[in-house]
Amino acid sequence: MNRPPHRPASVRPPSPVPRLLVCALTVGVLWSAAACSNDGGGGRTVPASPLAKVAPSSTATLTEAQARTALITNADLPSQWTGTSGAATWRDGLLKSKVDAAGFGTDKNAAADCQKLLDGLYAEDLLGPAKGTKAVTGFDDSDNQAQMHYQVAEYGQAELNRQLAWVATLPQKCAEFTAVDGQGGQQNVQVVSTQLPDEGDARQGLMLTMNGQLDGEPSTLTLDIAAVRVGDSALFLTNGGLDGAESDSTAQAVQQGTSRLRQVLEGKTPAASPTN
Repeated sequence: MNRPPHRPASVRPPSPVPRLLVCALTVGVLWSAAACSNDGGGGRTVPASPLAKVAPSSTATLTEAQARTALITNADLPSQWTGTSGAATWRDGLLKSKVDAAGFGTDKNAAADCQKLLDGLYAEDLLGPAKGTKAVTGFDDSDNQAQMHYQVAEYGQAELNRQLAWVATLPQKCAEFTAVDGQGGQQNVQVVSTQLPDEGDARQGLMLTMNGQLDGEPSTLTLDIAAVRVGDSALFLTNGGLDGAESDSTAQAVQQGTSRLRQVLEGKTPAASPTN
């Protein structure tokens, strides 16, 4: 039985949202242990998509070393977080769902946007392909059965602004919809806007909730989603699990991560992570 997610004031939805019996959405972003080993949050870097074509920016280019340095570590989070030991068992069973387009009537564009949201969360590329280097890391909260996936990448300021503006439309377009998982089970999905700490040059927060069944058992997945732009680069994270999303951890990751990214882009060495 899932307990309701903890939502502190810093990232609470702006208004009450009706409770839905949402089904377990297929969060197919399955992180393998190899992709994010238990390295204490050291992270890894991956090359940018060869399809990414963004006009050059006047701001500093994020190098591979800088991207890795800009990643938060578990020391930047509350004490229950540790470097991830692999993908949570619920991830592959939940976000890889297909939107039931019939539920949108004639609004096929909204249905496509909601599918793009699910696909972007599954592939962890909701902000689109990176222009340059991308660095990623992950953390486990065993106390709350939650995971945080965190990344830093360069996209280009104009592209980031377009993507953030699109993300801001999703609480209206995708407020409530139905998706179908790989087993044919229906999932009721809810998307609301959340308030992030006032960090970076631009930001957008969402909360995604899905209720239904996972492996034959009633389940609720809650995910905090946060994106913050700093110049041409951005941090992006998802945080949550079957016992809810510890949104205070989301806020702390945004604060610490934005500071690290800004210092790195200014050619500085980030201050030591706080002691939890």
